[in-house]
Amino acid sequence: MRGKMRAIVKRQAAVGADLETVDIPTPGPHDVLVKVRATSICGTDLHIWEWDPWAQGRIQLPRRFGHELAGDVVEVGQAVTLVKPGDYVSADSHIVCGHCHQCRTGQQHICGNLSILGVDVDGCFADYAIIPQTSIWKNSPNLRPEVACIQDPLGNAVYATLAEGICGKTVAVFGCGPVGLFSIGVARASGAGPIFAVDQNDYRLELARRMGASHLLKSDEQVVGEILAATGGVGVEVLLEMSGSAEAIHRGFEVLAKGGRFTAFGIPREPVPQFDLANQVIFKGARILGINGREMFRTWYQMASLLDSGALDPSPVITHSFPLEEYRTAFELMLSPQRECGKIVLIP
Repeated sequence: MRGKMRAIVKRQAAVGADLETVDIPTPGPHDVLVKVRATSICGTDLHIWEWDPWAQGRIQLPRRFGHELAGDVVEVGQAVTLVKPGDYVSADSHIVCGHCHQCRTGQQHICGNLSILGVDVDGCFADYAIIPQTSIWKNSPNLRPEVACIQDPLGNAVYATLAEGICGKTVAVFGCGPVGLFSIGVARASGAGPIFAVDQNDYRLELARRMGASHLLKSDEQVVGEILAATGGVGVEVLLEMSGSAEAIHRGFEVLAKGGRFTAFGIPREPVPQFDLANQVIFKGARILGINGREMFRTWYQMASLLDSGALDPSPVITHSFPLEEYRTAFELMLSPQRECGKIVLIP
C-alpha cells in the first residue's frame, strides 16, 4: 500500500511532539500493516512527551510513538499466516526474538532481546501502523474499538491480579491509575472481596468505586490503621502495588497479611530506601511477584474470556476520547495537576 498518512512524531529532544504527514510504512515479510481505528495513551507515552531522563536514555529520534491500538489489517507480509486483510486486531507491545532463553522457556514477555512498539520501533499514534506477526492479536468482532485498543494495559492488570488465585481473598490496590483501576475490575470479576482502593485523587477514587472497590481510602498516614482495622488486624491477602511510590510500597508491606502476596507493578523513580526485608518479607512469609507486561498470550486468552463473558467492563476507566489531531489537548489533560481523567483514547 502506498500513500501518505498522519502520525504523531517525536523529532526534537524537547517537550512535546508534532502531527506530521509521512509515508505509509511498508510491511516486511513477517509484518502486518494495520489501519488504526483507535489508539490510547499510556504513561510511557507521557515520559516520551515530557522527554524525561528515561526517555532521553532510551528513545532514538525521530520516533513515531504510541503502542496501544485496535484496527483492521490492510496488508500482510509474504510470510504472515496468522491474519489476513480485513481482520480486526490489536497488538501486544512486546516484540520478541523467539530464540533467547526466556522465549524458549515460555517467558516471551520478558524476552532477553525485547523491543517495545512505539519505544524502540515506530508505533501507532498514526493512521497506519506496522505490527510484527508475533505480536498480533485477533479481536472478537463485537469488541468496541475504544475497549479493544486498551487491551495492552488491561492485560497488565489481568496478569498482575491473576498471577495467583484471588477468588475469596481480601485485596488492596495501591495506586488508582488506569492499570490499578483495571485491576480492581479484574479482582471484582474474579470473586475477590473486600477490595480496598487507595489513592490521593478523589476523581480516581470515584472511578475505583465504579470498577467495584468496596473501600475507598486516601493514601496518607492513616491508611495502614484503617485497613488493619477493617480486616480485624489481619491485613490483606493480596496487595497490588500499582503506584511505584516508596511510601506506598512501605505501607503496602505493613498491611500485607502473613503469608500474603505482594504484587509489584508500579515502578519507583529511584531505589526504595530502608526496606526491612526481615520483618516485611521473611518473618511474614510474604511472596513478592514482579510483573512486567503480560504473558504472551496466556494473559490475552484470560482477558478475552473476561471481556466476552461480560464479567469485566473496563469502560468506566475510559473517560475521554479525542480526534487524533487534538492530541495536544489529550496530553495536557493527562499532565494537568488535577489529573481528572482515566484512560484517554485517540481516534484517527
